[in-house]
Amino acid sequence: MAKVYFHYSNSEGVCVDQRGTAVGNLTEVRNHAARVVQSLITTQGPEDWRDWTLHVSDDLNDEIFALPFSSMLGKLH
Repeated sequence: MAKVYFHYSNSEGVCVDQRGTAVGNLTEVRNHAARVVQSLITTQGPEDWRDWTLHVSDDLNDEIFALPFSSMLGKLH
């Protein structure tokens, strides 16, 4: 099992995941990343999440992939 970190950022700042999450494989990493983004964008509040990106990295701080929140929000009408 590996530990990965789910940081998210926009042009104004970064929220750093200090704890990390244990995962077994890349499929689990991608599924967890989607759940993190979905959880944040469905939270009540004034935040516009379109400019945010989730950065998934390993314990050496090497980025595995990035997931723009906009990819899960859809387009504005």
